[in-house]
Order: sequence, then C-alpha cells, then structure tokens
Amino acid sequence: MTSFAALLALLPDWLDPIKIVEGDTGWVEIIILLIIFAECGLLIGFFLPGDSLLFVAGFFSAKGDLWPWYFLLPALFAAAFLGDQVGYQFGRRIGPTLFHREDSRFFKQSNVVKAHDYFERRGQPAIVLARFVPVVRTFLPVVVGVSEYEYRKFLPANALGGLLWAVGVTTAGIITFHAVGEVVNVDKYIYPVVAVVIVLSFIPIFLEIMRARRYTGDAKF
Repeated sequence: MTSFAALLALLPDWLDPIKIVEGDTGWVEIIILLIIFAECGLLIGFFLPGDSLLFVAGFFSAKGDLWPWYFLLPALFAAAFLGDQVGYQFGRRIGPTLFHREDSRFFKQSNVVKAHDYFERRGQPAIVLARFVPVVRTFLPVVVGVSEYEYRKFLPANALGGLLWAVGVTTAGIITFHAVGEVVNVDKYIYPVVAVVIVLSFIPIFLEIMRARRYTGDAKF
C-alpha cells in the first residue's frame, strides 16, 4: 500500500486530490465543485479524481481548512446531481441522431437498442451503482439519455446516487479526521487512506465482471 500511495503522490497537481485541496488560490471549494460536476457531467471529465477528492475534501473540512460540512455536503451533492443531469440531457439530444445513423465499424444501432432494453430492466439500480464506479459514472448518464430512458425514472435514481456518493464518501473523510485527529504527516496517513478509497471504488467493476462471467461463461471486455 505504501508504494501505491507513493505513486498517488506523484500525480500532477491538478489530479492529486490533496494538492487540489491544499491549493492557495482562494477558490478551492469552487474548484472542487467544478471537478465533481465535470467528472459527473462532461465526457472529458472521466479522468478526474472524484472519489478521492470527495474523501479528502471531507477530511480537510473537518480539519477546518474548507467550508464546514453543512455547506460543503449540500454543495457537493448539488454538483454531482447537476453533473448527471447535464450528461443525461446531452445524451437525449444526440440520441435521435444515433438512432438514424447507419451502422459502421465503431457504431451499431443494435447497441443503442440493447442499452435501452437494459435500462428498462435494471435502469434505476444501475444508475445508483454507477456513481461508485470511476469512468462509468461519467459516461453512464449520457448512455442513459441516448437510450431514451424515461426522465421521471432517471431523476430519483440520479438524486439517490448523487446523495449516497457525494455525501457518503465526503462523510467518510469527515469521520476519518475525527478518528485519527489532526494529521501532520499527510504522506504517511492520508495518501494510504485515499489509495484504499480508490481501490474500493473499483469493486463494483470487479463484481460486474464476475456476474457477467457467471451468466455468459465468456465475458469480453
């Protein structure tokens, strides 16, 4: 774990969650909110550090270096919720174009139909679960929109997923601070915990792979 934490510490400043939170721009909280929004709502945001940034933000909020929790938690939820809303609406706008597009090497209309059928069967649980899966949470609301999944079903699932993810992971950071107290050596204590958060966030992907192999016997990715 120490070596993994060391690799995490080598990230560029704009990807390292601790360096983002410790920035001296005076706009740290706004930058955090924009990153969470972009990771949830903009396709180019798939590489941003959502899980780890939420955790670190919670830790430093409890430490007194960021907005207090009663401001930070609602703001993070709003950023996550609105991000998925943007992704869904973008998917709805490009969806009709895709349905009328001819098949090519990289696109098949049958895949759009399959996505629609999948979300009709497992839409709401999948939308909630996707919040906890890096990369997937960026692309899934767009795919849901493209599949023309009903907005009245998407809305509550988006709200619940955003609440559990944004508030839950940030609260874990707050609890961790109160459990370990003021930590002076960030490299020794916080980076390993952030590494654990990242590893845990990939568990849903592993479970889905195992489920697919169990039912198909030959999952392909």
